Amino acid sequence: MKDTSVSDTDLLRRPTSLGNEVYEALYAQLMSLKIPPGGRISVDSLVRSLGVSQTPIREALSRLEAQGLVIKTHLVGYRAAEQMDRMQLEQLYELRLLLEPFAAGRMAARRDAGMVAELKALDAEMRSEDKIHSRTSYGEFAKRDAAFHNFIARSCGNQLVFDSLQRVHTHVHLFRLYFHARATTDANREHEEMIGAIEDGDCAGAEDAMKRHIERSKMRFMSAFEDS
Repeated sequence: MKDTSVSDTDLLRRPTSLGNEVYEALYAQLMSLKIPPGGRISVDSLVRSLGVSQTPIREALSRLEAQGLVIKTHLVGYRAAEQMDRMQLEQLYELRLLLEPFAAGRMAARRDAGMVAELKALDAEMRSEDKIHSRTSYGEFAKRDAAFHNFIARSCGNQLVFDSLQRVHTHVHLFRLYFHARATTDANREHEEMIGAIEDGDCAGAEDAMKRHIERSKMRFMSAFEDS
């Protein structure tokens, strides 16, 4: 009788880019904490479980390393990045409050119809799921949230601001830190305020909306340390 069970290998849809499929599979495991923070990542084990060669796995791990989700140590191999501690979280939000309200205000001053349309499209993607049911879908929301904020930073016209925010990989680390089901609904509502101000060319309003969003986001994710 033919085996119709679904294996890990079946989940990798081979007609599409294999490297991207492996990346998505590993990203989901990291964001869902199936691969725990600090956990060792064995290339040989992934070869067996995913049924692919080392090449797409190493390509995927390189992408994840660039995102700050994976650490590579010479002669040791790969491991999942540790989660942020309270001090790192505080410092991350200090940086965000310095740069992101400025970026939102500058985008409002420079916006055109195409920029606003793209920002709304990114927002619509975030709203495509009414509810977050698992850490896996939560990880997908983190990607979309990152794309939304990255677009604002890129549209502000200051490359140093964009590069600085890119380097800290804000969203993957925040969403890996703490599963907060309401965070998605709250973020969508706060993003709507930002979009309205940017579309109206209201620089001060866009700055204020971004500042409020970041301050509220900090309160949500500080919950991870309530019992520490």
